[in-house]
Amino acid sequence: MAASASPHGWTFFRTGGLDQVALTSGADLLGLEQLDQKLWVALSCPVKGLELDEKSLALIDTDGDGRVRAPEVIAAIKWAAVRLKDAGALLAGTDGLPVDAINPATPEGRAAADCAREIVARLGRPAPGAITVAEAADAATLLAATPYNGDGVIMPQAAEDEETKQVIVDIIACLGGTADRGGAAGVTREQVAAFHDELAAFTAWAVKEADASPLGAATGVAAAAVAAVRAKVDDYFARCRLAAYDARALAALNRSETEYLALAARDLKITNEEVAGFPLARIEAGRPLPLSGDVNPAWSAALAAFRSAAVEPLLGGSRAVLSEADWSAVQARLAPYGAWLAAKPATRVEKIGATRARAILASGARGRLDALIERDLSAAPHFAALSSVEKLARLHRDFRSLLCNFVNFADFYSRDRWAVFQAGTLYLDGRSTELCVRVDGPNPLAASSKTYLAYCACTRAGAAPITIAAAFTQGDSDFLGAGRRGIFYDRQGRDWDAVVTSVIDNPISVRQAFWAPYKKFVRLIEEQIAKRAAAAEAESGAKVAAAAEKTATADKVKPAEPKKFDLALITGIGVALGSIGGFLAAIFSNFVSLGFWMPFGLVGIMLLISGPSMLIAWLKLRQRTLGPILEGNGWAVNGRVRINIPLGSALTDVAALPPGARRSLDDPYEDREAASRRRRTLFWVIVIALAAVSVFARWKRQAAGRYFWQPVTVSAPAQPPPAKN
Repeated sequence: MAASASPHGWTFFRTGGLDQVALTSGADLLGLEQLDQKLWVALSCPVKGLELDEKSLALIDTDGDGRVRAPEVIAAIKWAAVRLKDAGALLAGTDGLPVDAINPATPEGRAAADCAREIVARLGRPAPGAITVAEAADAATLLAATPYNGDGVIMPQAAEDEETKQVIVDIIACLGGTADRGGAAGVTREQVAAFHDELAAFTAWAVKEADASPLGAATGVAAAAVAAVRAKVDDYFARCRLAAYDARALAALNRSETEYLALAARDLKITNEEVAGFPLARIEAGRPLPLSGDVNPAWSAALAAFRSAAVEPLLGGSRAVLSEADWSAVQARLAPYGAWLAAKPATRVEKIGATRARAILASGARGRLDALIERDLSAAPHFAALSSVEKLARLHRDFRSLLCNFVNFADFYSRDRWAVFQAGTLYLDGRSTELCVRVDGPNPLAASSKTYLAYCACTRAGAAPITIAAAFTQGDSDFLGAGRRGIFYDRQGRDWDAVVTSVIDNPISVRQAFWAPYKKFVRLIEEQIAKRAAAAEAESGAKVAAAAEKTATADKVKPAEPKKFDLALITGIGVALGSIGGFLAAIFSNFVSLGFWMPFGLVGIMLLISGPSMLIAWLKLRQRTLGPILEGNGWAVNGRVRINIPLGSALTDVAALPPGARRSLDDPYEDREAASRRRRTLFWVIVIALAAVSVFARWKRQAAGRYFWQPVTVSAPAQPPPAKN
């Protein structure tokens, strides 16, 4: 949204290097619509996964997409401003909406104030009083459970007579119910109208059944029997006509002997599909269809039903066979019934039957249902006012937290409040971190936060598992990695088992970066020692095996000639060792020549080694930001919410002994002999090093003709003797 001129004077505060707008009054809230959204810290946040009541956020999320956006925050302020005397009441952040805070000067506010006073009176408290979220929600729940709650949905219990109640039940059975505010199934005005319209269409069609039924009530059974065999009877007479046309086709029309041989090789059943596909009877030119006897056994039952239900009632008398003319007559007699069936309207009320449909239309139930719906809708203003009271109570309690974690991040930078996205505290590796955000899973963009993140799967008996992203901002990462276990405490104090599933590696501190090169060097030495030990072990095993083989075959192998002494190799090794020794001696000589500057030289060497790592860590620590972490939880963070070193130190605590604690260094399991040996070795190494440095320094100074504390005297160059003439 582009910035526009506004007479409102804004106040900004800087925290964590970020300029944020201060919200301290109703005027600040009403002016948010004109504040450039580039100055908002966030532009959207999820409804779920935050330490805010989801119902409160859902009321602000007017489009129901599961996200609260800046325009919806502004709309909530406008909605509340119409109903409150001062919009600044939204900044209270307390559970308990004062009735006096509601503005009776507007129609919306007056209705809400009347409803709020009614709730206070029901609770038995003196006016004006205050209403909590739970009290407003309970009142709304009680009203929602009543038959007339203003939602336009009528439940069966709302009817005053059994006939109307049964009609509501029939509508629900045919068209499905609509849930009312209380969750029970009922019907709406639209459903009542649709039900009666379908009843009228269905009964208008059903009344024509008598004229289209030659057999009365038995016509439906006859039509079904005819439909069951129609395709096969048509097929039979078509084959007979083809046989009359050309006798040569007779064998093929009756199926070949080969097909019967294939069937005979299997276990046959009357319902065998191959048998059912054969003609109804043997094909002959002009032969009528036998209805019993030598007919296809797979169709004998259907033909018997066709004969008893349709042929004999429609044609009269006992019929053993059916001619093609009789077949046409049967179909002609049932044609009106077929046309009537085809004209049946598509309705959902057929299940209750034509008799019940006519009874409902004649009962006048539609008028009674319309009256009940009007009575229910008359309660809509009261329920709307009650809903407004609940929404105002929720905004009075929760809106301040939303604003201070949306428009600005005052809660995150506060020392006595938690941000709504902070899910709890993770205890792991001798540390506790409070920057734990619920996420759906690892986010590829989280690496750009320049923060060390540990994604943890958290489980708890009786609860759905959750995933958190925990930021470690103190200590080191030597013992952090996938598989480490810890305990996560959520904001309600419940403990969860936490397992690290993956990490995003970034520097945690400058101290860690200082020691990183040395730790890496030690690890490389350990790896090389392990490799050499493994190689030596393999070589030793190979030598033992070779020796064993040589011993076993000593009588077959000629003694090997001794290898000649390679003088060139020994000379090369000596030269190499001499070069290395000379290089080390030159370094040592230059270092000792520093004199009392030697400690500074040692510091310089250490900085030369650790400096690049520390510089990279320092740069990344300055770039740590919260936005990419929150985006894994569905946030759209607009400002650069930095996590500087002081804030990082506050978010992660390292284990430390409490003040006044006493510590005994007497470890009963200490390896005293090894510790004493290490101390003696270190002592003698220091003594020998100091002695060597002292001797070398004395020798160098004597060679130069002075000691390090004596100034260097530069004598003038000797004058050449005068030239002889």
